[in-house]
Amino acid sequence: MSATESTNGFDPVLHDVSMHLVGPNEPVEGTVVTNELCMRGKSASFVRHIEIDVSGTPLEGGFRAGQAFGVVPEGVDEHGKPHKVRLYSIASPTHGEDGRGGILSTTCKRLVDEYQPQGKAGEAPRNGLFLGVCSNYLCDLAVGSKVMVTGPAGKRFVLPQDHNRHDYVFLATGTGVAPFRGMVKDLFEGPDAPTSSQVHLIMGVPYLNDLLYDDFFRETAEKHENFHYHVAVSRERFADQHRVRSGYVHHYLTHAVELHEHLLRGDRTLLYICGLAGMQFGVFQMLAEHGMGDAYLKVKDEIAEVDPADWDAATIRRHVRPTHRCMLEVY
Repeated sequence: MSATESTNGFDPVLHDVSMHLVGPNEPVEGTVVTNELCMRGKSASFVRHIEIDVSGTPLEGGFRAGQAFGVVPEGVDEHGKPHKVRLYSIASPTHGEDGRGGILSTTCKRLVDEYQPQGKAGEAPRNGLFLGVCSNYLCDLAVGSKVMVTGPAGKRFVLPQDHNRHDYVFLATGTGVAPFRGMVKDLFEGPDAPTSSQVHLIMGVPYLNDLLYDDFFRETAEKHENFHYHVAVSRERFADQHRVRSGYVHHYLTHAVELHEHLLRGDRTLLYICGLAGMQFGVFQMLAEHGMGDAYLKVKDEIAEVDPADWDAATIRRHVRPTHRCMLEVY
């Protein structure tokens, strides 16, 4: 029996993956072939879909949807040392954007923020804008630009070997939707596609215009009756629409009876969570409160007798872990 398959017969046997084919100390050169906005409309955020040709390198055909790859930005840090590698989720399917595994993609958000007071006591705070070193470098690259890349990394946040053996609930916020773009493409456009499984994606955003790859997910839902695309909008109030609801991802789960009363209670279902770390707290609490914790959560003895309604973020962080049926990738 595989190490990833439990005796209950329903935990996933995940795909075997390659790791660190290109190490951080010996990056290889890729070429940018696409760099475009991937948002639904005008937004305070700037998120770009970037495709990089890695043909002829060890990365070609060596990555899977759900993994990450590294980017080494040009230049040096404030100490005069070369910048370290930064990891980005792969947004392309396992067969790549080109169908041969030669072009991988990512979903990159520009980091633009104000400096926070820094330094030793008594030093004047630093004013002005802080620009993310690697995110802005990557977003600025023109088609044809060369970029140093590494990877792949990650072995747990991937699809199981037998896609049709499981149903899926994907939960995302912001750029956390990147791996789900690749997974949905694997499930519905890959060599063994389309899957016969039920697949639900819940995308959480502050405003509707912040949705990423919205056209792709809506078109896929129209083509395949077993793919369901849901939207949770936290900072915009409107009358609830079909599969669009005000609130956070865990609020959507609570109200979506077809999800928590049927799919999430099913023995076949796998739960994937990717995005901001705060999302997992509400989701974990919701699962426990609705009696679904055993399938997706390992609760330590210290809080076994505590009402989940009384859990706080610190409690969940210390005492709750995902099971093999819950894949977690948060930041």
